[in-house]
Amino acid sequence: MLDPADVERAQRLFRVQRRRAMVAVGWLFALVLLLPLGFEVWPQLDSMRVWGIPVSWLAVVVVPFPAMVFLAVWQLRRAERPEDEA
Repeated sequence: MLDPADVERAQRLFRVQRRRAMVAVGWLFALVLLLPLGFEVWPQLDSMRVWGIPVSWLAVVVVPFPAMVFLAVWQLRRAERPEDEA
């Protein structure tokens, strides 16, 4: 069981971390939704090729995964910062 002061601190940390997580989730949704939108806006990406592979396919493989790793690391650091300060 936590002391009342610890409960308040834990709730405050939870709220801060939840807000920060929502920002990261928003960026993730933007990444997932904007990639297909980009293919719709620029259909010529299907006909452009690098090493014989359509640029749109390369974008599906190369862009999301490093971006998700970056978002995960970024979010982890942002989530830990309030704990270190408190």
